[in-house]
Amino acid sequence: MMNGRIRRAGFLLLNVLAITLLTASLALAASKSYTGTVSDSMCGAKHAMPGDDAACTRACVARGSKYALVVGDKVYTLETSNKAALATLDKQAGAKATVTGTEKDNTITVTSVRAAK
Repeated sequence: MMNGRIRRAGFLLLNVLAITLLTASLALAASKSYTGTVSDSMCGAKHAMPGDDAACTRACVARGSKYALVVGDKVYTLETSNKAALATLDKQAGAKATVTGTEKDNTITVTSVRAAK
């Protein structure tokens, strides 16, 4: 009787582990890198404030706009609460950066940001 319970518990644990690993691998597979210019979601590719693009981006973000990445004619809104990623986005405002994350409906959930080469 005890062997049956242990066997069932082991089988259940093995299934949970397999499902967890599968889910994690699918999440990693969906992660992709995008290289473009760091902007903000309000201005996108065309900045409206006087001054350079970096100053406009920082001013708009300070007023509540989200960072964005302009890749060709496409503008992706960037979602992150990671302080290191936000610091890099601030530093790269108006400049090229490579953002890694998962994209859905023109929003990238950011896992990392680095200056583009």
